[in-house]
Parts: sequence; C-alpha cells; structure tokens
Amino acid sequence: MFQKATKSQARLRAAIFGPSGAGKTYSCLRIATGIGGPIALIDTERGSASKYADRFEFDTADLTDKTINGYVRAINEAGKAGYNVLIIDSLSHAWAELLTQIDQIAKAKYRGNTWSAWSEGTPQQRKLVDAILDYPGHVITTMRSKTEWQTQEAGGGKSKPVRVGLSPEQGKGIEYEFDILLEMSVDHTCQVIKDRSGGFQDRLIDRPGEEFGAELAAWLSTGSPAPTAAPTRAAAPAPAAPAPAPAQLSSTFAAGQRAITAAATVEKLKAIGDRLTERHAAGELTDDERDQLLAMLLQREQELAPDPFGDE
Repeated sequence: MFQKATKSQARLRAAIFGPSGAGKTYSCLRIATGIGGPIALIDTERGSASKYADRFEFDTADLTDKTINGYVRAINEAGKAGYNVLIIDSLSHAWAELLTQIDQIAKAKYRGNTWSAWSEGTPQQRKLVDAILDYPGHVITTMRSKTEWQTQEAGGGKSKPVRVGLSPEQGKGIEYEFDILLEMSVDHTCQVIKDRSGGFQDRLIDRPGEEFGAELAAWLSTGSPAPTAAPTRAAAPAPAAPAPAPAQLSSTFAAGQRAITAAATVEKLKAIGDRLTERHAAGELTDDERDQLLAMLLQREQELAPDPFGDE
C-alpha cells in the first residue's frame, strides 16, 4: 500500500487575486510567457486581455456564457487544442453566475431556502474545480478581490486613501486547489501567500513576470516524469460495494440525523442547516454525508410545511 514518496514533474495550478488595477491579467501573460509554449486565454472581461496582443503571443476566447458549463467547455476546448498554458481571466465571474443560479433555484424549488439549493450548486462548483485540475497543461487563473478604502500615512502628518484588496471573489476554500496563490496590490507588488514548492513562500515580487515564470517552470520540471495511466484490460465487472454500515458514518452525521428528526418547526430546520454548513466547511462532514443530510432535511421541511390546499 505505502511506498517511498518521490517528486514527479507537474503541471502548474496557480491563482492571482487582487483589486482592479493591480495588474493581474498582465502579470499572468508575463508569467505564462516565461513558462513557455502556446498560450490560450479565456477572457470573461469583455476582451480586455486583447489590449496586450501587441506585447504577447497568445490566443484568446471571449467567454459570453459565464455559467460553470460555459467555463468547462472552454477549458476542455483549450485542452484538446494542446495549449501548454491556459489563463482563465477571471474565475470570479463563474462564482457570481453560480450565486445568481442558486438564488433562482431556491425561489423556484426550495421556497427561498438557499441552503437547500446548494445541493445543486455544490456539484457545479466541484465540476469547475475538477476541470481546472484535470487540464493537461499549466493553468493560471485570476480572481477579483473585494476591496475597501483605508487611510495610510503619507508623511508630514498627512494621510491618503489607499485601495486595499481583501479576500478573492470565489467559493470558500478555493485557495486549497492551487499550488501557488499570489496576492497583488494596487502598486503591482505580489506576495506569495501559498506555495507548495517551498521555494517561493512569503516572497514579495515587484511586477512578477517572465523570470518568475521561468523559475516556476524549472521547479515543475524537476523530478521523475509524470506517471501515465496504465492501459486498461477487459475484466468482469466488480461486484457492487455494499452500502456503508451506520457505524462507518461520522458522529457528526449521526447527530445531524437525530437533530433533523427531532426538529418540530421549519425555523429549527433552517438553524440546523446553518450548523451543518459550518460542520462541512470544518471538515467534520464529507460531501456525501452533507448531501444525505440535506436530502433528509428537505424531506422533513416538506413534512412540516403547511399544506396550501389543506382547507379546501
């Protein structure tokens, strides 16, 4: 089962986030140029990346369908075309579109309960993440960040307003999916806030560019060749795995079952839903356990809700 760990050559999964004007798109193109090979760019910013076409060699696709399915189709097309580096500029539009869809689903199917609607939204978000991770080349994405204005000393006892970027506008925990996470400021300085290579962590980079891309390419190319999938052989289908016994489920799942069964009001169920979301985010519930509890909660909510035709 266990064997000695070795480093294999890898494909980059990087994300850059920051406020408007930080230089995210331009930096991505410079880094991609440093990595080398054909570059494709999925543009959700109304063709803004093409303004750099006189400085960089790349192909672009203006993405008008900003749904998860639209992103996934474009990512798969780039993979089939054989681009070595794919830039997704930006990933934030997918999240904004998904939030809109969740609101619509909640109103249409779940009586406004957005928590229940996420039973359909979470698999969509996972679909996007899987498409990025499965891409057969390097991927660099940009994400907008929430911004606010703060005052900063300007010398001589004076202060000036400064625009500061906060968290990226994407799903909670998206940062776990990337090897390198870069935060850019409005003065075009980049800080490496996550680094799986161990060589760039916490580095401050002024206007990251081709040199940084070459460094990343050097790290990615070290190690043994990436393993390829072994050829499959025809074999009799394996028997279906038995359903997990109750004892295999987590104690948090069992507690959730008890709480949902005991709930006597819809308001109580909504409070339980909020707690389950927190437990799932904390890793105390698996995706499957969360989905099972969600289905159970929805069924219980329908049992408790008043029948609109009960008096007829």
